[in-house]
Amino acid sequence: MYKNAKDVLPEALLRQIWKYVEGENIYIPKRQECRAAWGSLSGSRREYEMRNEQIRQRYAEEATLEELAKEFCLSVESIRKIV
Repeated sequence: MYKNAKDVLPEALLRQIWKYVEGENIYIPKRQECRAAWGSLSGSRREYEMRNEQIRQRYAEEATLEELAKEFCLSVESIRKIV
């Protein structure tokens, strides 16, 4: 959702911003400390960590890269990066 800068910024700051951009849309990102780590909210990070641990375990049990690629539906190069 867009907000009009005139409605949320002080006049002095708005004048400074006009020196760089005028009449264009700009994106102001959240501060770093406000952002959640990738995958932490959806749980996907943990799922990938568990999958990668399974891959490393199977590799330690002497499964080949090709077997692991087929089993986990990944490329051989992706498996190589994980192990």
